[in-house]
Amino acid sequence: MTVTNSQSGTNVYEIADGIYRINTPVQFEGGAGFSYNQYLIVDNQPLLFHTGPRKLFPLVREAVASVLPAEQLHYIALSHVEADECGSLNEWLAAAPQSLPVCGTVAALVSISDLADREPRALADGEAISLGTHTVRWHDTPHLPHAWECGFLSEEKTRTLLCGDLFTQGGADLPPITESDILGPSEAFRQGMDYYSHTKNARKLLEKLASTEPTTLACMHGSAWRGDGAHLLRALADALSA
Repeated sequence: MTVTNSQSGTNVYEIADGIYRINTPVQFEGGAGFSYNQYLIVDNQPLLFHTGPRKLFPLVREAVASVLPAEQLHYIALSHVEADECGSLNEWLAAAPQSLPVCGTVAALVSISDLADREPRALADGEAISLGTHTVRWHDTPHLPHAWECGFLSEEKTRTLLCGDLFTQGGADLPPITESDILGPSEAFRQGMDYYSHTKNARKLLEKLASTEPTTLACMHGSAWRGDGAHLLRALADALSA
């Protein structure tokens, strides 16, 4: 792990071949710890998934620059419209003049075509983009865990699922990647916050994600996870049905 800012603790760690987790730990009022992760895929056309909140932009840009020049970014991707997903989208578009926003068709229609300073590349369910040696594929997951426009990217070479807010873990001092249980901690967090939409289609959508057979889950909050991702996604479906 490389710490790129000693004051904030922002750090970078390669969780899969060419895929880097950028992590900033934070402490909220009352002492609760949390973390914000972005994922950088290094390739001929580099992609950043999640921008981070606007106020964290200088820290995240500094971290990206420790891996590659920020102006080389080609795609700035997001799961859904929320500050930690796309709060600094326009700052990134300015930093990387050739870059385009990437999102699902619903997000493009209802928000990003207006919010972003450049027209997004809107992906249909199942549509793929080649970045060079890596290929990312978009998966619509409306209302899972929340937002009509929600969706995720899977990277096919490394079998990494960029799974956004799924498996959110509290805490600010977690390892970059783990093979330990994250379902228990994430379910405890969900029970306390109730940030899921309770969509009736959760199991169907989770089964669609499980069919990609991921071996790495790139979580937006907390540790990334390595193991049988299909099994863990189905276990989440069971927990949501309980």
